[in-house]
Amino acid sequence: MTTLQETVPGAHVVRYCSDLIRLDTTVGRRPERGAAEYVAERLAAAGLEPRMLEGAPGRTNVVARIAGREPELPPLLVHSHLDVVPADAADWTVHPFSGEVKDGYVWGRGAVDMKDMVAMILDVVTSMHVGGRAPRRDVVLAFVADEEDGGTHGAAWLVEHHRDLFADCDVAIGEVGGFSVPTPTGSLYLLETAQKGAFTLELTANGLAGHGSMLNERNAVEALAHTVSAIAGHPFPLRLTATTQEFLDRLGEAFGLSGTADEPEQVLAAIGEVGRIVGATLRHTATPVALRAGGAPNVVPAQAHARIDCRTVPGHEEEFLAELRRLIPPELTSSVVPRGDGHENGLDDDLSATISAALLAEDPTARLVPFCMSSATDARHFSRLGIRCFGFVPLRLPPGSDFVSMFHGTDERVAVDSLAFGSRVLHRFLTTY
Repeated sequence: MTTLQETVPGAHVVRYCSDLIRLDTTVGRRPERGAAEYVAERLAAAGLEPRMLEGAPGRTNVVARIAGREPELPPLLVHSHLDVVPADAADWTVHPFSGEVKDGYVWGRGAVDMKDMVAMILDVVTSMHVGGRAPRRDVVLAFVADEEDGGTHGAAWLVEHHRDLFADCDVAIGEVGGFSVPTPTGSLYLLETAQKGAFTLELTANGLAGHGSMLNERNAVEALAHTVSAIAGHPFPLRLTATTQEFLDRLGEAFGLSGTADEPEQVLAAIGEVGRIVGATLRHTATPVALRAGGAPNVVPAQAHARIDCRTVPGHEEEFLAELRRLIPPELTSSVVPRGDGHENGLDDDLSATISAALLAEDPTARLVPFCMSSATDARHFSRLGIRCFGFVPLRLPPGSDFVSMFHGTDERVAVDSLAFGSRVLHRFLTTY
């Protein structure tokens, strides 16, 4: 017998989130198969016909489609990933795979990245099924593997081998965005409308091998070190996209600050840790992440290698590459390994109004603001299909919440109230968009 409570969004979200956290899906260690089976079982119970598709043994993706009330509208893609990054239990207050509910939070690896969204989707689908409601348009649900390691067996594989499942989708929502930022005049909810591109710069210095005690004018390690230092310390110029400028303007209005284009870092300081995400999108970044050379304590190696993580402001890729090449001397060889193009999407009135209305129904102070994400998500893969991708995982955060540190951090957790809020907003959005 169906109870009224079961038809209300949020009724099951905490249990789903806890259950999913307990299913260890650590990337590179534990396959996603168990979590995929859990998701598929609940989708089937909600009257859907989920497909389980594996990019490799155990690396399981789940895709399902919900029929909408107006099937002539372009479908919406809602995607989330099932894998999580590693966690060392010795460093945590609670076991990272316990899914424990404590002090008003659900604790564990994946609580915000991003099994919270998986749980919200399952809760909303269950609520729709029990309450006899359908979304306005068809909704394609994709729960994917391998996002934390590039999506080779997840979104990238689906786009390559099963693009027909998403071919008619026009808009997608996924991570990261939708969370609240307090201001003196209410809450800003950040909607990710852009993402920086990503590539790896590989550097190799060739020199003269020899004894460490002797003078060597062709020391590969020294040549490489100079170049890596020059790139890491290079002051890349300010590049404000339309998205970032709008974000700064709205932030300035909320805090009564001026000069958003001239001194953006000072404006971002007003929002604390969240400013770290947006601050990294003001310029190109080039961060050394790996060095490899030699081994013996008294031998100068003939070669030295470095790897640099490069993130490019969308629309300025060629400029960035040209600037990097000027910093690399001719005696070093370099290569670029693409990891995903950046993108910047316009926010149309219908989508903006629908998201805003869904938020305002739960938070009368809510104001939607676009932002650019400094890192890459599965949106880089789905956007290759011409889908406009946005980051929207609705969460009203508790006061004083250091949300940014939860991503890949110790004691990752999400508030119970935030999960219920997210389910209600997501339910309203899907039934009206």
